[in-house]
Amino acid sequence: MSLGSTCAIVGVGDTAFVRGTERSTFELHLEASLAAIADAGISPSDIDGIVPNSLAGRPVEEFVKNLGLGEVRYSVTIPMGGASFLASLQNACMALATGQANYVLLPCGRRGYSGERISTGQAVWSPAMETMRDFEVPMGNVGAVQWFAQAAQRHMHQYGTTSAQLGHVAVNSRNNANLNPHALMYSKTLTLEQHQASRIIASPFRLFDCSLESDGAGAIIVTTVERARDLRREVVEVVGIASSHTARPTSLTEKQDMTVVEGLRDAGARALRMADLTIDDADCLIIHEGFSWYVIAALEALGVVGLGEGGPYVEEGHIRLDGRTPVNPHGGALGEGHASGVNHVIEAVRQLRGSVEIVRQIADCRNVVVANEGGFFDGAVAVLGRGL
Repeated sequence: MSLGSTCAIVGVGDTAFVRGTERSTFELHLEASLAAIADAGISPSDIDGIVPNSLAGRPVEEFVKNLGLGEVRYSVTIPMGGASFLASLQNACMALATGQANYVLLPCGRRGYSGERISTGQAVWSPAMETMRDFEVPMGNVGAVQWFAQAAQRHMHQYGTTSAQLGHVAVNSRNNANLNPHALMYSKTLTLEQHQASRIIASPFRLFDCSLESDGAGAIIVTTVERARDLRREVVEVVGIASSHTARPTSLTEKQDMTVVEGLRDAGARALRMADLTIDDADCLIIHEGFSWYVIAALEALGVVGLGEGGPYVEEGHIRLDGRTPVNPHGGALGEGHASGVNHVIEAVRQLRGSVEIVRQIADCRNVVVANEGGFFDGAVAVLGRGL
């Protein structure tokens, strides 16, 4: 049995992205959930499945009580780092396809500025990080910016990728965010010269290579394609979806080749095969990027270009809105906000609905590939398409 085109996203909702809030992470999740339910045109009592995001650490019971739900027949939490949200969508589709639920709510997001950040000690650690905590954190390798800087540095050594090419990714994201009133960086421009002049955080990552520390949340509602056609919203089908836990998943330093994001490569191939499409059929790529290098690595992992060709590809302008492969028209985690990947799926849905600002709407958008890296090169990929 294939999951392709059996399920659809029928509701999306999000909060504003801010830096500084007195609201709890759970309150942000509730606001986004209610917005998604309203967008779908259903009531809270219709929700009978919930897949909370593992990075927020909120249990199903809190959603049942505070949203006033009835019986919830299906729930699960997927711990997969930044890939958790798409892996959760895959799981929700399996539940729907097998009749375990009718409408599944997927809330996600965090207080990456006010709460769950390294400096506050409130970040939620995955059990998969135990090896890091035992063996590498005590040696000073304490955070994601250090972990993934090693991979980017190796990529530069192996393929000649440059800091300026990372800068082209950051500037592209910021330019797109400047067209998105919902983006945290909407009014703040960025030039390549400013990127290159910004301070080093962990070589080769400069300040503007790092995703935003922001507070915000989002949520989606998923149901079967048959039910979706009876609702008021345009049908956005999940035409392909896959996830991948890779070999040696507990540390980048254990990888045979830390320049290759194996999880995106393997999950992407399966998701596209399920959708009966190739990467060239994608009208837009939406890549959850903790750091600018992720975009270059994802372009290579998904087969847009070959290994080592991602840097020149972005430098030549191919990922711009008017380029061959538009990437993150909302600004992504580098420009709109970091909400653990949910805003990337919401942007894909809105692009397919044709409901974003005209200046950043991808013309005749029919297929969008969403890619989330998680943990240490695990990955999940969804192919979303405009339904009939």
